[in-house]
Amino acid sequence: MKIKKGDKVQVIAGKCKGEQGKVLVAKDNKVIVEGVNIVKKHVKPSAQQAGGIQSVAAPLDASNVMYLYKGKPVRIGYTVEVVDGKKVKKRIAKPSGDLID
Repeated sequence: MKIKKGDKVQVIAGKCKGEQGKVLVAKDNKVIVEGVNIVKKHVKPSAQQAGGIQSVAAPLDASNVMYLYKGKPVRIGYTVEVVDGKKVKKRIAKPSGDLID
């Protein structure tokens, strides 16, 4: 998956289209973005927490978000570099070819 935890992304499809935020969790082709796709969840009281209705960020499909590079949504590609005889994949921003990390 091209989106990683800590990336700044923009939602490009769905009810939260246009919203931006930081990725909190990224796994199984799903991402949870901070402050985006908030849903109400009914929670039963237990010894650790009080019951009631809580607002929780629900996961989005990774295909519905784009990486933000210099404030603009861009596609992510890969380039392979040889470092100390080992091949290393690096993420790049598609339009400019700049290294992301």
